[in-house]
Amino acid sequence: MASNSILLVEDNPDDEALTLRAFRKNNVTNEVVVARDGAEALDYLFGTGTYANRDVTLPPQVIILDLKLPKIDGLEVLRRIRATAQTKLLPVVILTSSNEERDRLESYGLGANSYVRKPVDFAAFVDAVRQLGLYWLLLNERPPVLRKN
Repeated sequence: MASNSILLVEDNPDDEALTLRAFRKNNVTNEVVVARDGAEALDYLFGTGTYANRDVTLPPQVIILDLKLPKIDGLEVLRRIRATAQTKLLPVVILTSSNEERDRLESYGLGANSYVRKPVDFAAFVDAVRQLGLYWLLLNERPPVLRKN
């Protein structure tokens, strides 16, 4: 059984606050777990470090991942997510300010499910988060959770 939580990986406090506000404004009531760097995100997903007691059999419904992160960047986080059986099928949405073609190519090459540029305008940002929520939390049918044998 998977959880209905969202893992938001975002180091910018303003972007974190905007994203959480946009979720609330769009009535997204799922629990949002915030990781503020790539290492914390990996600890959460794999039940290590601060999250050593977390039940990793309850993965987030979707991971919203920034690329420009301290400690471990978003592309490396994505690489590690896709390299492990227990996490490789988790939906990962890149939500970033980067408009670099190489970032989009590498993100998709590493298995990102979606790449969304952060709109500068708040109303556009709220609308982008609303659409992400509608699709990834309501319409998308996620893969079954892989069990360890």
